[in-house]
Amino acid sequence: MSEAPPPAEEPLVDYPLVEEQGTAPAPLSRRLRDPRTIISLVLPIVLLVLIGFNLRGLDLAELGATILAASPWLLLASFAIYYLGFPLRGYRWRMLLRSAGTTVSVRDSTEIIFISWLVNCLVPAKLGDVYRAWLLKANFTVSLSRTFGTVFIERVLDLFAIAILGLGAAFWSFRGGLPTGVQIVIGIGLAVITALSIGLYTVRNFGRRALVRLPLPGKAKLLEFYERFEQGVFSINPRQVPALAVITALIWATEATRLLLVIEALNFRDVHLGISGAFFVALSASLLTAIPFTPAGLGIVELGVVGILTVIYGVDPTNATAITLVDRAISVLSVIVLGSVAYVLSGKTKSGTGRRPAVPRAAST
Repeated sequence: MSEAPPPAEEPLVDYPLVEEQGTAPAPLSRRLRDPRTIISLVLPIVLLVLIGFNLRGLDLAELGATILAASPWLLLASFAIYYLGFPLRGYRWRMLLRSAGTTVSVRDSTEIIFISWLVNCLVPAKLGDVYRAWLLKANFTVSLSRTFGTVFIERVLDLFAIAILGLGAAFWSFRGGLPTGVQIVIGIGLAVITALSIGLYTVRNFGRRALVRLPLPGKAKLLEFYERFEQGVFSINPRQVPALAVITALIWATEATRLLLVIEALNFRDVHLGISGAFFVALSASLLTAIPFTPAGLGIVELGVVGILTVIYGVDPTNATAITLVDRAISVLSVIVLGSVAYVLSGKTKSGTGRRPAVPRAAST
């Protein structure tokens, strides 16, 4: 006898995370003209300039000469290593989407991630993550809320990796004793791991029940959105966890290697962080970008990295500033330049003009 087909899944209406009916969010050009966006871009730059002029030990002439004397080949290698992380991120997101029931190509997932990073570099509040979920929905037949769930769990994986790898790098880099500043960073890392673990446990076991009991308007649609969001968050096959962990570690290794190559390119004789120190500084900087007050952590990251290099590692303020500026030019400025080109040329940003169905994941037997 032929096996009866499985019952069709009852369609759920996506909660309007961006706008109703999958309408495109405000164009990037309009976002950039928003006074709040302008303030979030200009204010940190002004503060950085003022602090730079008043930072003791900072020699602006030497700073410029140091940057101009950097090895172009090592800077190119740093650039290449950094951009290797994007296809790794695309492959990881593809794995998460496949677990949630959707298959797209690595090229498509990487392109969407890269464009979303451009948005995160230009507007605050991590709106690039919301834009990434919308871009996938606009170009493929997928659930917006379930897609956003995969973006959320990807961010959780990153935070776990940053905290765990950062802790390991700190203990290895300071085997002779942990300075007070490092102890503070370790405390923050432990707090992040604890908060993420409690948050995931709470969402998994009590999220829906809490929503049911709360007197919220439009509860039916909200519950439908939450159910699909939860599917995206907790759809990972346990057998995929080791592979996801390895890929995530490789992604953050590209961040640390980028910083290490920048330091080598600047050819400082008295700066010796090593790979463990590069991991610690790069991961601490990435943890600071999680603060969504400014685009790409502008202002917060620069001050944090210079502070870590000068206070914890004893790097000269001029050299620490040079390292930070060159590293951020690669990790932020290059994304703005190349991401803008990708945004203009990509068909995926044209309100879904290239919309096509995603390949559904075959049901497991």
